[in-house]
Amino acid sequence: MAAETQNKMAVGSINKLIWQMGLPMIVSMILQAVYNIVDTAFVINMGEDGIAGNLALTYAFPVQLLMIAIGVGTGVGINALLSKSLGEGDRKKASGVVGNGIFLGVCVFAVFLLFGLFGAKPFIAAFAGTNEKVAQMGAEYLLICCVFSFGAIGFTVYERFLQATGKTMYSTIAQISGAVANIVLDYIFIYPCNMGVAGAAWATVIGQILSLAVAMLFHYLKNKEVDNGIKYIKPSAEIIGGIYRIGISAAVMQALLSVMMLCVNLILGTAQNAELLQGSFGIYYKIMQFALFACFGLSNTIISVLSFNYAMEDRKRSTDCIKWGIINTLIVAAIITVLFETLANPLAELFLLAAGAEGGGIKSAVVLAIRIAGTGYVFMGFSIAVQGVLQALRYAVRPLVLAVLRLIVFVLPAVRLFTLSADAVNILWWAFPIAEFLTAIVSAVMLMKVLRKERSLTPNGGGENGKSAEDLSGASYFQKNDGWPEGNASGEHSERNG
Repeated sequence: MAAETQNKMAVGSINKLIWQMGLPMIVSMILQAVYNIVDTAFVINMGEDGIAGNLALTYAFPVQLLMIAIGVGTGVGINALLSKSLGEGDRKKASGVVGNGIFLGVCVFAVFLLFGLFGAKPFIAAFAGTNEKVAQMGAEYLLICCVFSFGAIGFTVYERFLQATGKTMYSTIAQISGAVANIVLDYIFIYPCNMGVAGAAWATVIGQILSLAVAMLFHYLKNKEVDNGIKYIKPSAEIIGGIYRIGISAAVMQALLSVMMLCVNLILGTAQNAELLQGSFGIYYKIMQFALFACFGLSNTIISVLSFNYAMEDRKRSTDCIKWGIINTLIVAAIITVLFETLANPLAELFLLAAGAEGGGIKSAVVLAIRIAGTGYVFMGFSIAVQGVLQALRYAVRPLVLAVLRLIVFVLPAVRLFTLSADAVNILWWAFPIAEFLTAIVSAVMLMKVLRKERSLTPNGGGENGKSAEDLSGASYFQKNDGWPEGNASGEHSERNG
């Protein structure tokens, strides 16, 4: 167990550990939002081609979101399974997870490479219609982003290798390297080189490839907890299944963000002030991503730390991780809420400039959106933290249920109801904190129910629902009497993934 005790996730203060690992993850997640914001800001200010260029990027964005969703889902599954294997002291399995993670990254890249070569042009043409300029720009942009997507996909994989072993600072350095390169190259390629939208695409993929190179360097130099070699890249159905039993829910949750945006825009399109509402919502959503991604950063930290200690059967550290993970996420959400309430006006002006929008009406609506919708960030932080806890405990369906409630079931009917009002510009934004509050209630109930179930699991062979001892490993410490609610296992445990 010497290697195990050397890992800071096994011995470090949980509260301190969450901040040490969480802050770099928060920075890393926020930088993902910066990529999109910077690209849009440069493209929309290209001059007479700015509007067409922005439209081209908009049409290409669903494919990029899908790429991100699959990459994030695969990465979350790798993170959880790798952390679990390290916590169990199983070096061979941990090395197999790393190798299969690389294999999956190659497979995902192959899919998007083929789509870029054969599907990018018809995909953009389906949206652009007779606008040949937009169709040409969009197809060129999407082709470059897909053909060279190995940078984005590969970085997602290697980033998780570093995060699962507690080396989040290195993954953040890699992320920052690519983000800075993207900003600099965006300016150079779009303006002095006059490369237009293609310049933005090249800046993006070069930044992503640089991030991948730096992350790979850190992994092979610093990650001594695992072995690397061709033999570990051999695909294993057991490992790949384990990765996607957790990862698929994360991928779907990420994809739901784009579904929600699409549906809200469709609903707002039926309102009396459709253009004002849609424009305001689009700008607000970019601002909101800072809060959302910050919470996701801490949720990913919970997944890493809790998966590790849960597998070690360290009951106290697992309990502390759940407690401090949720508390710290609430603290971050509250801080962002205060900042947004205070800086609503300058934030609106900054993003209005980047979006090329004009007019006091949109600015006033965005300021109102920030101040009203921001009241729900603490509830959002709680729900996202609970999702991280559930994923770390290897539940796949429940985190997905919370995401569907938060992004579809609760918010869309509320948006529709408020758009029917003549005062929709002022009251629409209450739909978002209402949805967050309702989801937080469901999250609290779900969390308590799961903790009661976890306490009553049996670690011996022939456990609930025919699970083997290996399937239930890591749960025995929940049988202790102190600190966990009373309860008993039920057939519902079949959702939990071993």
